[in-house]
Amino acid sequence: MSENSIEKNSDKTSEKIICRKCKKEIEPEDFLINLKVCPNCNYHDYMSAMERIQATCDHGSFVEMAGEITSFDVLDFYDLKPYNDRLSEAKIKSGLNEAIVTGEAAIGGHRVSIGVMDFNFMGGSMGSVVGERIKVIADNSINRKIPLVIFAASGGARMQEGIMSLMQMAKTVSCINRLHEEKIPYFCVITNPTTGGVSASFATVADIIISEPGALFCFAGPRVVEQTIKKSVPADFGLAERNLKNGQVDMILERREIKVTLEKLLLLFSPAVL
Repeated sequence: MSENSIEKNSDKTSEKIICRKCKKEIEPEDFLINLKVCPNCNYHDYMSAMERIQATCDHGSFVEMAGEITSFDVLDFYDLKPYNDRLSEAKIKSGLNEAIVTGEAAIGGHRVSIGVMDFNFMGGSMGSVVGERIKVIADNSINRKIPLVIFAASGGARMQEGIMSLMQMAKTVSCINRLHEEKIPYFCVITNPTTGGVSASFATVADIIISEPGALFCFAGPRVVEQTIKKSVPADFGLAERNLKNGQVDMILERREIKVTLEKLLLLFSPAVL
C-alpha cells in the first residue's frame, strides 16, 4: 500500500484512524460517513468494490452477473509461488473471487450495467476473467439498451496469465466499440490507481471519463519512468489533475459527487435521447 494510504492507529487502546498524508487522526465513524475520504486533507483512500456499489447504486438494485466465471492457472505459472496460491490469497484478502464485480443496477432510477474493479484482488490486475466479465456487461448493455458504467482501479495486465491477459486489452476495447456503434453511453470512473493495460484499453475509450482527485492515471507510474529514463518527472506526473489539463479526463469529482453526477449524465445521455 502506498505511503499516502490511511491505516488504523497501531495503539490498541485507540480505534482512531491516522491519515498518513496529513498525519491527523480521524474518527472511524467520520471516515466511513465521508466515504473513506480524509476530512482534513481530502485524501481519497481505497474503497472495495462492494463499498463503491453501495455508495453508487440505488439501495437493493444491484444484481450480480458473471460471478461464476473465475480464473484458473492455464499456464501452470510459478514465480515466487504458484498462481493458484496467489488466487487463493487474493480471495481471502478481498472477499471476492476476481478483481472486478459486474452486474446490473439502478443509479437514480436509471438501469445500467456496472463493473467495479477492486485493487485488493491482486492489485486489480486484468486477466482473462476480468475481460470476459466486462464483455458480459457490455453485451447486457447492448441487449437491454442501457448505459455501461465502469469504476477502474488496476495495476495493469495480470502477468501470471501472460499473453492471455494482454489479449484482454483488445477484447475490452472491441466490446466498447460495439457500444459506440449501438450509440449506447459508456462512462468510466478513474480511481487510484489506474495504470498499465487497463489505462491503455477500456478505461480511456469512454464517452465521459471521470476521475477522483489525486488518482494516478497513466500507463507507467512515475517511479518506473524515472528508473527508465534516468531523469526526474514533474510532481504531478500521471495524476488526475495533470490529465485534466491535457484533456485525458473530462472532469474530476469528489467521491460524494460521483453518484449525483452519474444520475445527471444518465438522464442527459439516455439511449432514448440518442
